[in-house]
Amino acid sequence: MEPPISATSNNPAPGGIQKGQGVMEKRVIELEEATVRFSGDSGDGMQLAGTQFTHTSAVAGNDVVTFPDFPAEIRAPRGTKAGVSGFQVHFGAKRVYTPGDKVDALVAMNPAALATSLPDLVPGGLLIVDVDSFSPRDLELAGYKSNPLEDGTVANYQLVTVEITRLTREAVKDLGLTTKEADRCRNFFAMGLVYWIFDRPLEPTLRFIEAKFGKKPIIAEANRRALMAGYHYGETTELIHHRYVVPPVKLPPGTYRNIMGNQALAWGLMAASRLSGCDLFFAGYPITPASDILHELALRREFGVRVFQAEDEIAAVAAAIGASFGGAMAVTASSGPGISLKLEGIGLAVMLELPLLVIDVQRAGPSTGMPTKTEQADLLQAMFGRHGECPVAIVAPRSPADCFDIAIEAWRIAVKHMTPVIILSDAYVANGSEPWRIPNMSSLPRIPVEHPQPVEGQPFLPYARNEWLARPWAIPGTPQLMHRIGGLEKQDGTGAVSYDGDNHQRMVELRAKKVALIAKDYPPQVVEGPKSGKLLIVSWGSTYGSVYSAVQELWATGQDVAFTHLRYLNPLPLDLEDILSRYEHVMVPELNLGQLALLLQAKYLRPVHRVNKVQGRPFTVSELVEAALAILETGEKTSQPSENVVVEYVK
Repeated sequence: MEPPISATSNNPAPGGIQKGQGVMEKRVIELEEATVRFSGDSGDGMQLAGTQFTHTSAVAGNDVVTFPDFPAEIRAPRGTKAGVSGFQVHFGAKRVYTPGDKVDALVAMNPAALATSLPDLVPGGLLIVDVDSFSPRDLELAGYKSNPLEDGTVANYQLVTVEITRLTREAVKDLGLTTKEADRCRNFFAMGLVYWIFDRPLEPTLRFIEAKFGKKPIIAEANRRALMAGYHYGETTELIHHRYVVPPVKLPPGTYRNIMGNQALAWGLMAASRLSGCDLFFAGYPITPASDILHELALRREFGVRVFQAEDEIAAVAAAIGASFGGAMAVTASSGPGISLKLEGIGLAVMLELPLLVIDVQRAGPSTGMPTKTEQADLLQAMFGRHGECPVAIVAPRSPADCFDIAIEAWRIAVKHMTPVIILSDAYVANGSEPWRIPNMSSLPRIPVEHPQPVEGQPFLPYARNEWLARPWAIPGTPQLMHRIGGLEKQDGTGAVSYDGDNHQRMVELRAKKVALIAKDYPPQVVEGPKSGKLLIVSWGSTYGSVYSAVQELWATGQDVAFTHLRYLNPLPLDLEDILSRYEHVMVPELNLGQLALLLQAKYLRPVHRVNKVQGRPFTVSELVEAALAILETGEKTSQPSENVVVEYVK
């Protein structure tokens, strides 16, 4: 937050604008960016509060990146650290690419939320707590032996103690609500207070309340009153001396909306369906954090979307393969454990050489792991997790908004090259959100789809190939185009069952070469910064934002650093080998233990510096800056950049 919130001075930072507010003089400080976190029990509505603050900030014209963080249990023990739910919002008057390394303002609804989030609050940051929730029992559940509000624990922060529970109950007391129902409105009080502090408009949330609770007018009125009570508390309290204004960001002209990654994937699939003229068929089985794709598509029947919730993951991929054979745009989605169950089916799609999209919203594993936490540890599974020689194309979105484009690109590759394509998203991208410029459908390139027709006097060869080695996509029921399908090896050309060893070798090599040829269909790989030099940082998937922000900080101090981001993971770009060769060192940060680094070292036979983190959270910018500086200074391990990351330096 620039300038930082001060815990010791009531004077605005340089450039602050003095203004009278409420019953006392308030000062308004203009900031370039700020990070806010709402934190409380999993039943306190923190996800709703964060989502509404995000939407409101986007409406106000800020660039926004979010990080929702919630427990895996449907109802974790109330008041414990295991049950803490948080939502972090980084918004700015400039482009922002991460949810923020540190928090400038923290709302803690109970001691467990304070204990969990306080280490992330900047010194001098604004700390708002619901003091009504700091009973001896609440403190004990959070592991506190004394009250942190009184023992000096929060002395370095701008503490604002608010009786949020009591004031919320007071605001709704004549509506006839039970105490439990009244307390459910506390998140709106907290929202209103933070809205006032950061000069956010109330209208978007008031419209949301009417739309969400309009059929329950008493509940709608209670939430409205709580929101207004929090806002007016900010105006009148003497505990808060400053307001903070983050002006709108200058973005390219267009119509924008805030969008989450899973929602963007669903919309991208629908757009790809229209662009290709193929009916969209989605088959899935609910699993965190991929289920929202199924939920979103199930709401879009008016666009011709057909959704099948299968009895299990195997049935879902099998149904999608059947839909592809019938000429539909076939999609299935899951997370790591579900992808494991789909692997044999994906192998069948490879043998059939049919277009199929498989979305893997990665999460922390193995097994059930940490199902609501993010990780990038399924890359090797996507590359090699099937029996036999079974290559597929792999792409990965870099951000929530990019999910829309990656869905279209994946389907273009699938139908042009007649192959399954795996989309490697992850929980951070799926649940995060950012502004998205709504495209004009007429400006998006069409996706050509051709189905063969019989040619008089010529036999149909279902495994004949074009210049890309793709076979024809013949629709069942087309006269004279009958052909055999199944998992047994195909005879080259005719598709008949073949056990001939020479034919098997030829077909295996053809399928591998077909996937390898996809790289000729890529745009040139973009490198930002010097075209040769000391250090190249390579990112993929959701590490993009943190890596790019770190590179910008390194550039600002004159460091010899370049940056490239990999959108296409299999096959890798044809020009990547030349790019890597131009730099003395290559650094690959990943939310795993070095899977892309392993692939790069094996393919290009050059050492790679690995920076790895598997804590269920994205990299902070500072972690990556420190790792890069250590490489630039010595090229080998001289100090541990951060206790949160594992770094392997190579000579």
